[in-house]
Amino acid sequence: MSGEKSFFHKSGSKAESTSEEISAYLGKETVFEGKMTFEGVFRLDGKFEGEIFESGTLIIGETAVVKGKISVNTLIIDGLVEGEVSTKGRTEIHAKGKFYGSLMTPVLLINEGGIFDGKCKMDKTLDKEDEAHLPSQREPPLEA
Repeated sequence: MSGEKSFFHKSGSKAESTSEEISAYLGKETVFEGKMTFEGVFRLDGKFEGEIFESGTLIIGETAVVKGKISVNTLIIDGLVEGEVSTKGRTEIHAKGKFYGSLMTPVLLINEGGIFDGKCKMDKTLDKEDEAHLPSQREPPLEA
């Protein structure tokens, strides 16, 4: 083995599930402009300008330059991303990752060395368990 850690390897697991395998890939010599949708895990190492939408995981490799609008479940940044990003799950900016723009995500992880320059709104959708711990919304608000 090369000594690299897989982002998706589960300790003690012998086989990775198909949902964790890369299902689409654009190499570092690739230049793409337009709209892209995908399912599963998509790794991008080339240049992309446009819109990327889907419910999977997008991995921005170290050589990647992405400019545009992104809306995915999970975003992992090792390269450069500029634009408007929305994730439903989490956003990770690794040590060599750079993000410039606006971000909406429930979970943000920035590793030492990672760059975030922009604005971030951390908003999460409440599930039933979270709602049970909140005060009742049925009472009318108090007036000042």
